[in-house]
Amino acid sequence: MALPDDEFEFFFDKPWSDGLPVVIPTGERIAEMLTGTERDHGEVIGEVPPANETATVHSAAVHAVMAGCKAAHFPGVLASLEAVLEEPFNINGIQATMQSCAPLTIFNGPYGKEIGLHGGSGCFGPGFRANATIGRAIRLILMNLGAGIPGVTSMSTFSQPSRYTYCIRENEEESPWEPLSVTRGFRAEENVVTAVAVENPKTIFDDTSNRPETLLAGIVDGMAHLGGMNALRRSDMVVGISPDHAQICIDAGWSKGNVHNWLCEKAGKTLGELKTGGGYHEDRIQDLPIEVDLNDDSFFVPTMKVPGDLIVIVAGGIPGPISVIMSGWNGASRPVTRAFMP
Repeated sequence: MALPDDEFEFFFDKPWSDGLPVVIPTGERIAEMLTGTERDHGEVIGEVPPANETATVHSAAVHAVMAGCKAAHFPGVLASLEAVLEEPFNINGIQATMQSCAPLTIFNGPYGKEIGLHGGSGCFGPGFRANATIGRAIRLILMNLGAGIPGVTSMSTFSQPSRYTYCIRENEEESPWEPLSVTRGFRAEENVVTAVAVENPKTIFDDTSNRPETLLAGIVDGMAHLGGMNALRRSDMVVGISPDHAQICIDAGWSKGNVHNWLCEKAGKTLGELKTGGGYHEDRIQDLPIEVDLNDDSFFVPTMKVPGDLIVIVAGGIPGPISVIMSGWNGASRPVTRAFMP
């Protein structure tokens, strides 16, 4: 088939792009992408809500080409897609929400390192092809097969930059703690991806603290802000601790579990403080999976209503007196962690 005179403008004229130029998915390029997997090209991965078009290995390869992936990246695309299509993740709701959450995929294990997935300095930003293109392939699939089109089915009021791409590897090499995959029940040598619906990273700067109690105070404050979905709902949250900040905790003898427990215990607001926010409704408090004394304004309501909903990872680079918080959605999505074979 002959290409149009300007194939890039041809794709811009169709609702097939995320607003950036795409790599033209010629038959030759799709065939090359499919060499990245031994799976049957017609294998059905699942239906992509809300349009519920069927995603196959072949159609995923088309979008991986468009996103700029290499064939070596393709197993990461398939693993990410399978994770976000699992029922507990509720991609249907995420596609249509007024909020700005996006599927963040976090990789652990040797595969991510082998293909150049980055978890160190600048991991959420530009400059890393595997991060950018694997995440972008998922977004293009959500738009083209799921019809997650802004203003059509995607009703996000502002959206967010991470809806272009949101994919990192945990910085296992510079982490003093066990990786996320082990925390979630897998072996360190397994290739594992975790998908979680969260907002953009919010940075917490602290270049002064030399003990965990003061270092984590800023993170606790950021976790508990009244405008976050977590304040009045059960929802997930990801906290990314930089290697420098993690080292402060290690020097004080704090394990990853200690940090996790401290954040869950300290992050929150009193009932009276929650009442000052416009999002407060008594029925939301009554629906929480914890008992709250509605007659006591001094009652402390934790940000993390279920401690297991908090995900702590090590990411970012050295030097780096900065950690990040990624607030969750409205509680209708649960993280999905799964092992995969490249």
